[in-house]
Amino acid sequence: MLDTKPLLLKTDFPPLRRGRIHTLQVNLGYVCNLSCTHCHVNAGPKRTELMSRETMDEVLAYIDNQEINTLDITGGAPEMNPHFRDLIKLVRARDVLVTDRCNLTILQEPGYEDLAQFLAEYQVNIVASLPCYSEQNVNEQRGKGVYQSSIDALKTLNVLGYGSDPNLQLDLVYNPAGAFLPPSQQCLETDYKKALANDHSIVFNHLLTITNMPISRFGSMLLSKGLYNDYMQLLKDSFSSENLQSVMCRSLLSIDWEGYVYDCDFNQMLAMPMQYQTKHIASDKPRTHLRELINTDLQGMPIVIGDHCYGCTAGQGSSCGGALE
Repeated sequence: MLDTKPLLLKTDFPPLRRGRIHTLQVNLGYVCNLSCTHCHVNAGPKRTELMSRETMDEVLAYIDNQEINTLDITGGAPEMNPHFRDLIKLVRARDVLVTDRCNLTILQEPGYEDLAQFLAEYQVNIVASLPCYSEQNVNEQRGKGVYQSSIDALKTLNVLGYGSDPNLQLDLVYNPAGAFLPPSQQCLETDYKKALANDHSIVFNHLLTITNMPISRFGSMLLSKGLYNDYMQLLKDSFSSENLQSVMCRSLLSIDWEGYVYDCDFNQMLAMPMQYQTKHIASDKPRTHLRELINTDLQGMPIVIGDHCYGCTAGQGSSCGGALE
């Protein structure tokens, strides 16, 4: 696979510093039941990386010491980590909000038939990938049969109250199918809600539009098709300085499956770890583990940037929570 990282390191993106961290985004591993073309994690059924229970205990210690109010769980398919349910039980016992980034199809897999009920019982917010409301586009991007499996999963979640019960939040995620920016999140949400309601009687709360990052599988595709330079120019031409205050890296900390710390999920996939500083002196360690930061205030620390950061500030802006404007 072609690597865009060498092209991203030299950048003129404006410097950023951290604000107060309120969200811990934790990658439970790269194992997944799907291999989607837009996946910036390169997740799939043949991956073996999974977070250990010991590392999860360190995540819990960080939550306790730093008063984190939201745990954002991602993967791969995070539900395939054998300690997934134990982690949720322990986090919810602390009255911390939990978001599960779910590919929907996992809810239909053998052995996971009771997973939706479990998520509802613990009032876990679900952010579910559905890159389009049309069957053809979804199957092209994620694989044959994925659309119908996703629809069936959404219907199951609706029966449990997701999308209608205020305690059971169900948000969907749209990724562009090519080298272009997402359309207006507000307008596309209206289209999604109308199409899914009319065709399948499905309801959900919000649509989150996320710009495709020029990294991993998508970045490799851009390079192989000679589209990389044009796409990067599009991101830079669409830069909005107003989005700099709201980018997710200012209030979110990204943790990989081994417990190492990154400024965001995209930096994690590029192996660009957070640069920890003590008394304004940069550490010479290549990576910092979460256990080293249990009692550390990171506010004001510099954020590691690259050209891919233009993806978060282009147009309406993009983050794990959707558009920034």
